[in-house]
Formats: sequence, C-alpha cells, structure tokens
Amino acid sequence: MESSRNTGSDGREAGPRRATIAFIFVTVVLDMLALGIVIPVLPKLILGFEGGDAESAAGWQAVFGTVFAGLQFVAAPFLGALSDRFGRRPLILLSNLGLAADYVVMALAPSIGWLLFGRVVAGLLSATISIPGAYVADTVPPEKRAASFGMIGAAFGLGFVIGPAVGGIAGATDPRLPFWIAAGLSLLNFLYGCFVLPESLPPERRAAFDWRRANPVGAIAFLGGTRSIWGLASVAALSWLAHDSLPQTFFLYAHERFGWDTRMVGLAMAAVGVMSVLVSGVLVGRVVRAMGEPAALRLGLAAGTAAMLLYAFAGTPAVVFVAILVGSFWSISNSANQSLMTQQVDPAEQGRLQGALASLRAACQVTTPGIFNGVFAAAIRGPRWHFPGAPFLLSALLMATALGIAVRVARAPETRPA
Repeated sequence: MESSRNTGSDGREAGPRRATIAFIFVTVVLDMLALGIVIPVLPKLILGFEGGDAESAAGWQAVFGTVFAGLQFVAAPFLGALSDRFGRRPLILLSNLGLAADYVVMALAPSIGWLLFGRVVAGLLSATISIPGAYVADTVPPEKRAASFGMIGAAFGLGFVIGPAVGGIAGATDPRLPFWIAAGLSLLNFLYGCFVLPESLPPERRAAFDWRRANPVGAIAFLGGTRSIWGLASVAALSWLAHDSLPQTFFLYAHERFGWDTRMVGLAMAAVGVMSVLVSGVLVGRVVRAMGEPAALRLGLAAGTAAMLLYAFAGTPAVVFVAILVGSFWSISNSANQSLMTQQVDPAEQGRLQGALASLRAACQVTTPGIFNGVFAAAIRGPRWHFPGAPFLLSALLMATALGIAVRVARAPETRPA
C-alpha cells in the first residue's frame, strides 16, 4: 500500500495533501464568512445600545476595533507557538468551537459590555486564523506553497466578499440574526473538522513551548533573527499598511472626489474582492511557476504601487476601476512572500512564524485608522490644498519602499528545508 501512494518531490503524499488543503480552504472560507457576516451589523447594534447617539457609538466602534486587533497582536504568537507544540488540528478545532459559543453570547448580549466581552473572546480565538498558513507549510512541498497560499488568500477574499452581503441582508431582518448565522457556520466548521481534518504536524517535528518566545516581543525578535526574514517581514508590514488605506478611507475619498454613494462604493469594493479572489485562486501558481517567488513578489509589489498611484490621481471613475484591475495583481506578492518566508525557517517553527506574522498584521491594523484618516482630513482641510487622494499617495510611497527592500532581500533559498 505504501509504495502505491503518490508523493511530492519532498516525499509528502500528494493525495492526502490535496484533501487537507481542500479542508483548509473550506475552513478559512467559513471562518471569514462568520467574521464578515458580523461586520455590517455590529455598528447598528452598538448604535442601538447607545440610544441612537452616533457620536458615542463611533467612539465605541473605535474601541471595539482597537481591542479586537490588539488582542490578535497579543494572542497570535502564543497560539502559533502552541500549534508547534501540540499540533495544528486541536488549535483549529478549539477556535471554531469557541467562536461558535462566543457568537451565541454576542447574539444574546443584553448590554454593550457583554458585546465588548464577545469581541474580546473573538479577538483571542480568531488569532488562530494564522494556523492554516502553518498547515500549508507542513503538508505542501516548497515549490508548490505559493499556489496554496494563493488559494488561502482566495478563501479569505471569498469569505469577506460574501460575508458582509449575507450579514447586511440578514441584519435588515433582525440585527441579532447575523450572529446566529456566524455561530452556526463556526459550529459547522468544528464538526466538519472533527470528521475530516487530520493532524499535519507529526510528533517528531514538534517544538517545545517557551513563554519567552510566545509573546509579541519574542515574535518580533524571531522575525529579526536573520536578515532575509526581517527584510521579507518588513515588506509584508509595509504592504499591509499600504493596503489598509482602502478600507479606512475609500468611502470618504470616493464621496469627496466623485460624489459616490454607498451603493457605488459597495460595488467598487466588491470588485476589489472578486478580482483578488480570481488572481489569488487562479494566477498565483502559474505566475510563480513561470517566474519564481522573488520575481513574482516584485511583480505584485509593482502592481500595488501602480494601483495606489492610479487611485491617488484618478480624474474619472473609470480610472478607479483600472486601479482595481491593476491592484488585483498585488495579491501575488503576498503568496510569494509567505512562501519565501516558510522556506527560511525550520519545519518545527512554522506555527511560530505564522503567529509572528499575524501579530505584525494586527499591529498594522491598530495604527492605520489614525494614520490614513488623519492624512485624509489634513488633505481636504484647506482651500488651497484639496487632495482627497493623499492617503493613496502615502500608500504608494510605502509600496515603493517595500519594492526596494524586496529587490535587495528576496532571494530563492539555495537549500529548502525537508
């Protein structure tokens, strides 16, 4: 029986690999659906608890967003290190079950305090969203990882395209209903995983748990352990910072420059998600096979830089949609960069790497609301200086910096870990 199995170039079994990657794709879609469903109704629920006081609700909304990202910043390295010690499967299942229970609490929340408690728990447990990346590194040979990371990126995008739409429709009936749907999806994911998901990390490849490394400070030190990892992590951080200008300021920008309403903005953002899903799911593997990870990384970063310049200086709505098309190729850089980083660390430290990256991502999310909204406000304040595209010009500068770093540090490893 053993001799009849198909194996990859590194000896990993091809059949089980396809099955487990399919599960990871489904589990990420369901996770992102559950998170995305809550997005459009949470502000409405907060507003109801605050008696319709929009100013107070806006303050609470900022608290919720900061707390959620801050807890992911703290929890992601811890959960990543736990997955290196105990395996990926128990962490993924525990997260799904815990999130199901948490969404029930939020659906029943009688006050804003209970709702905030729910977001605290969700922030802690959703930090396990980094673990599928470690699962890919465990089960996929290095030369095929970029394509698998692309599929995970497509799953993220698909969940966030469909989730808010479902949440908006369900929330129009009852603002509590989306939380029940999210709870059902998380429970379904847990049950699916119980029957389908095998463990990807064998006992002989597990690492001892160390509290000194399972925290944000230890995570940053880990990313700074070598010049190549630190450089690639810096590229990722700059790219994440630049990307967040879109969700933070696109509505304000489009309304100020073109007079768009929420419908037009929603259509444009849906186009961003759909194009990203298509490129991540279909093109990443082909581009990386043709060019290699370093060149694919540079291509994606160049596309992101060009897209941000188009947004910044767009004179007509048509240019915005050209920017969306060009920017969709940006997602190639994320998959190529992740693939390169997984090839720079030991197989027993893949969870730690993904946890550290998730913590770094959360740190970016904490800072971007103030940065980009502040830039936008300053750029439209004076009568002589009116430039709504300023946040995207800043993003283009960040992307150009990331591209410069990538040119210097992105190299295919001479030897790949087994």
